[in-house]
Amino acid sequence: MAKVLNYLWRFWLLLLAFVFTILFGIPVYILSFYKKHYKYAYKFIRCWSYCLFYGMGLRYDLTKLSSQKLDKNQQYVFISNHTSIMDIMLMCILCSDHPICFVGKKELVKIPIFGTIYKRVCVMVDRSSARSRADVYRRCAEKMEEGNSIVIFPEGGVPDDTSIILDEFKDGAFTLSSKHNSPIVIFTFIGLKEIFPFDNSKGYPGKAKVYFNGIFPPSDSPKDLKAEAFIEIKKTLAKHSN
Repeated sequence: MAKVLNYLWRFWLLLLAFVFTILFGIPVYILSFYKKHYKYAYKFIRCWSYCLFYGMGLRYDLTKLSSQKLDKNQQYVFISNHTSIMDIMLMCILCSDHPICFVGKKELVKIPIFGTIYKRVCVMVDRSSARSRADVYRRCAEKMEEGNSIVIFPEGGVPDDTSIILDEFKDGAFTLSSKHNSPIVIFTFIGLKEIFPFDNSKGYPGKAKVYFNGIFPPSDSPKDLKAEAFIEIKKTLAKHSN
């Protein structure tokens, strides 16, 4: 019975996504034709995120582990651990004053309706192509020059092994931070792995915990910055997970 209810709950997400992707996707698509209007398109993206996140019965509590404050005029590279598709919606909700663009896998373009919007507002990468991976830095730089910040989930995806708490970080976010002198903003998400996992037969409405770990300045040594960020998120997961 629990599985049946979960599948019905996931079907509700499909309905929400269909309705709100059409409702908010049309203005996003039109506004994204003009780079200078992305900040307006982003308002509709955030509305879409709110509708899907809260429409699925999800909530979050934000705890600030750092007193640092974001500068509205600064472009950042936002990172967090990645355990659920809802990480995307939650990051949009959190980033109210900084229009963000995600670095995401090219395969998502194939999703009907959503894929059309996705390719207009995201930096897509084909992870099987070295050329595509290398070109990401140039395209991210263009987005940042337009006044946008970048979101990268440094694990590069969600591991198939659900026992892995935090997978090894890829270099991309930290190399981008170093190349373009952009600070790294670190969040840790706890609970979404259980509340809304990728397994469609599991999950439940509930409240996730979000921790703002702080802002790390760009470093001449991206590998050192990557190690620091990994330790910071892993430490938060170990301390605050139930």
